[in-house]
Amino acid sequence: MKILIPGMDGYIGWALALKQLKIGNQVCGIDNFSRRRNVEEMGSYSALPILEMKERLKFLRETFGEKVSFFQGDLLDVDFTNDIVSKVKPDVIVHLAEQPSAPYSMIDQEHNIYTQKNNVIGTLNLLHSVQKHVPKAHLIKLGTMGEYGYDPGLDIPEGFFEVEFRGKKATVPFPKIAGSWYHWTKVHDSNNIMFACKLWNLKSTDIMQGIVYGTKTEQTIDENYHTRFDFDEAFGTSMNRFCAQAVIGYPLTIHGSGGQTRGFLALSDSIQCISLLIDNPPDDGEYRVVNQFDEQYSVLEIAKKIQNIGNQKGLNVEIKSKENPRLESEKHYYNADHEKLKNLGFKRTREIDDEIGIMIEHLLPYKDRIEERKEVIVKNIKWQK
Repeated sequence: MKILIPGMDGYIGWALALKQLKIGNQVCGIDNFSRRRNVEEMGSYSALPILEMKERLKFLRETFGEKVSFFQGDLLDVDFTNDIVSKVKPDVIVHLAEQPSAPYSMIDQEHNIYTQKNNVIGTLNLLHSVQKHVPKAHLIKLGTMGEYGYDPGLDIPEGFFEVEFRGKKATVPFPKIAGSWYHWTKVHDSNNIMFACKLWNLKSTDIMQGIVYGTKTEQTIDENYHTRFDFDEAFGTSMNRFCAQAVIGYPLTIHGSGGQTRGFLALSDSIQCISLLIDNPPDDGEYRVVNQFDEQYSVLEIAKKIQNIGNQKGLNVEIKSKENPRLESEKHYYNADHEKLKNLGFKRTREIDDEIGIMIEHLLPYKDRIEERKEVIVKNIKWQK
């Protein structure tokens, strides 16, 4: 099977590429390295040292030979996108090439417009390339549970639900009430992909993914295969950031009371889920939505887990509240369905407490590296200025 991964240099993209190569598939990566540049702009870097792509490819080719290829370029470039899709003719495209940070999109007008253009236009270019060159390919698009909003007020289905209004029933997309400029780009992507499937008979899986955490998968243990691990306010997910804070003795910074509830998923399980979707495509013309997470916790519950496990390892972990920069309720009702991936065979790799312990142990040798950039943990990026 030929798999095209736009965004291969990223946190999930690199780990996914290694997994798919390991099981014998051909992998072609695309990246413009914007994640590296944007993290550098925040004054940060990956807590785990990662190699440049040239070196990464050298190690990959020593093991996998011609099964791996890579092209540096940007999905905003129409000619580049058409050229790669037409040459590679992938069976599956796993689209990860988007600016992934809500806080980054909220910095100012420039960062908002950049995020909108990069994400929405890049996805539209890719959709047109699929329609022109590989209309039977399966497009897997990484969305986010944040598309549904921070406080939807209802149980969250997997994409669609049945409503009754004035005596009539219909199945319609669940309302999207995104909470950042970044999350709105994902909503726009979802709408465009759904329409493309209807218009051009494409098949696509739209992943509403929860917060991903973890330092490694089975394939990224060796230092030469590390995937990136960000801990700054913009690009470090809450649990990853908290674990990095615990390692250096920096109080875990929860927003307000920490009552905000989210779905969480280990990196190894994110890769497992995407791999299951690769092996189980939807029908032609089908727009399929899956909610991809394992368990739901409040931010405070996560912080307390990390505090407890960190203290067991001899760390003095404190929790400190800070003003919430986002526009969201302190506590809210949050209950989302996530059955489709279980029906395809998803089973968590390990319990969340065990994963947290592994993360802390893996980060401890890089304590000084995190300490050197600790000022990036809180940048005070506010939704309203």
